[in-house]
Amino acid sequence: MILAAGRGERLRPLTDHTPKPLIPVQGKPLIVHHIERLAAAGITDIIINLNHLAEQIPAALGDGSRWGIRLHYSWENHLNEHLETAGGIRHALHLLSDPFLLVNGDIFTHYPFAELLNTPLAPDAYFNLVLVENPPHHPQGDFGLTEHNQLTLCPTATRPVHPCYTYAGIGLYRTSLFANLPEGRRALGGLLKEKIAEQRGQGQYFGGAWIDVGTQARLIKAEQMN
Repeated sequence: MILAAGRGERLRPLTDHTPKPLIPVQGKPLIVHHIERLAAAGITDIIINLNHLAEQIPAALGDGSRWGIRLHYSWENHLNEHLETAGGIRHALHLLSDPFLLVNGDIFTHYPFAELLNTPLAPDAYFNLVLVENPPHHPQGDFGLTEHNQLTLCPTATRPVHPCYTYAGIGLYRTSLFANLPEGRRALGGLLKEKIAEQRGQGQYFGGAWIDVGTQARLIKAEQMN
């Protein structure tokens, strides 16, 4: 599943007329980089959730046949509220395999998705998250990672026992994490922290090219990345 429903406020005025995942980076829309890499990893069906300027994304991408895959769309633009990430996943749950790979539509990365697909989820783990070095705009990080690839919470006031990294917006998830959520608005962060506190999250570090294309300055940086 590629998350593509967001408004992209910090990239205005570009996103006033173009959904953020369709903004071009290095000659093609951001979301097309993901589709190509997912297809190369053997993914055959991709779900994309839609809200802001929703009709533009299917109009640009079609049914996925040009990449040899099938695209499915989860429409959120008819709802009365913005679902946020966990709410959007819950809304699309009937379309998803178990487990499923989740990718933020507004990142640019060379991460090899096959690596995540080929890493088994521990029996008691709800998810396996890809972590990266903390970017300048997020120096405190999100989660710690033990030598056994178990995720930990990053304390805010004390020196962490394990290094704290930033969630890359890429993960492998069990559908059971979302199955009992009520339909409606729900953020993902709190849900992740709850399960990590229960020692039911695993992670892996990625040191290659990655950037959150959230601002004009980072969009320029993404254009220059190798």
